[in-house]
Amino acid sequence: MTSFSEDTPIYRQIAQRIKADVLRGTLGPDERVMSTNELAEFYRINPATAAKAFQQLVEEDVIYKRRGIGMFVRPDAPSRLRREHRDRFFADVVRPMVVKANTIGIPLSEVIDRIQQMATEDDES
Repeated sequence: MTSFSEDTPIYRQIAQRIKADVLRGTLGPDERVMSTNELAEFYRINPATAAKAFQQLVEEDVIYKRRGIGMFVRPDAPSRLRREHRDRFFADVVRPMVVKANTIGIPLSEVIDRIQQMATEDDES
């Protein structure tokens, strides 16, 4: 059985998992997503909770409904989600790092050199 965190509503966690599947390519463009009942049974949750997760994903333009057939991943969802994650990465990780480096007097060129060195080390291991 899949566990859920207590600090975030279950429907949001499910929506995040589906978005992660889209980012990983587990769910591709125009691929069918589990139905509300399938999702509820899989996670052992109330179908209304699963429906709420789907509603969030529809509002975020990650999935769309084909009447009588089911829910499907929007064709542009993978690229849009990657772009959103990339933007968030630069705002949440890179920007604070640059501010911190400036505050303590580390030249940006040294930060870049160190990042490249670490990336090379990771590639070799």
